[in-house]
Amino acid sequence: MPDISHYMNEEPFAELQRIADGDEQAFRRLFQYYSPRLNQFAYSIVKVKEAAAEIVDDVFIKLWKQREKAPAISNIRVYLYVAVKNNSLNYLSSKAHRQITEPFNYIDIELSRDQAPDEKMISAELRDKITAAVESLPPRCKMIFKLVREDGLRYKDVAEILNLAVNTVDAQMVIAVKRISEKVQAHFTAFPKKPVKK
Repeated sequence: MPDISHYMNEEPFAELQRIADGDEQAFRRLFQYYSPRLNQFAYSIVKVKEAAAEIVDDVFIKLWKQREKAPAISNIRVYLYVAVKNNSLNYLSSKAHRQITEPFNYIDIELSRDQAPDEKMISAELRDKITAAVESLPPRCKMIFKLVREDGLRYKDVAEILNLAVNTVDAQMVIAVKRISEKVQAHFTAFPKKPVKK
């Protein structure tokens, strides 16, 4: 597998230029880096794995077909998330035969089960409490928390993807962190206290 770690810290303008020039390897690197998270994001909206995968594939197919325009994309990550969001909503709209006007107030999402190395040190019970706390968040709050904490997006990017003010994203993250902290704190205070040996 090619090294694609550089996508973590910088916008791949050089890669976009290579893609515009027809470099299939550069396109494959872009796809390999972004598609797993985009698949999770699409699935969180449409709730159908096969449809989520098709939505993401369609976004990349369109990008390849219009590759000569790639260097003009100022933020490829935001571009891809917005495209996946729009295609996911179009899928829901056509499936339901109605226009969905406020999807992010009602759409529930799944929390990714991927575990970072440090999470393995957390007790299963506490991890379940944290997961339950995240799952209990209001849908839009939960989606914002996921995009920031799981997908590593900046507040500014999340605001652009979801058509929100940055202050709204900030406020929702404050709410999310507070609620999760309260539930985790309750977990610790629920433990019976050990008698102190004198």
